[in-house]
Amino acid sequence: MLEAKKIGKHLLSKRLCACINIFDGMKSAYFWPPKTDTLEEASETILLVKTLDHTFEGIEKEVSALHSSDTPCLISIPVTHVSKKYFEWIKGEID
Repeated sequence: MLEAKKIGKHLLSKRLCACINIFDGMKSAYFWPPKTDTLEEASETILLVKTLDHTFEGIEKEVSALHSSDTPCLISIPVTHVSKKYFEWIKGEID
């Protein structure tokens, strides 16, 4: 969780996002190393970054530089609806 908090605060300080949420204690399962039959299980922390589409490349660069993993999971989830006031707040914090 400390790493997620550090990265999240860094992204906020760079104005690459308006808000972060941290979900600790998530359970993951995946094959690692890639293309093997070795099933790994781990506890992870999810850092949800609320931002705008045009900041993705900057976020990817910053997270890649700070994250302890050489393959951090960075996924953009399109939002189809957001309240106008919330959207304006996000834009005001980033732009």
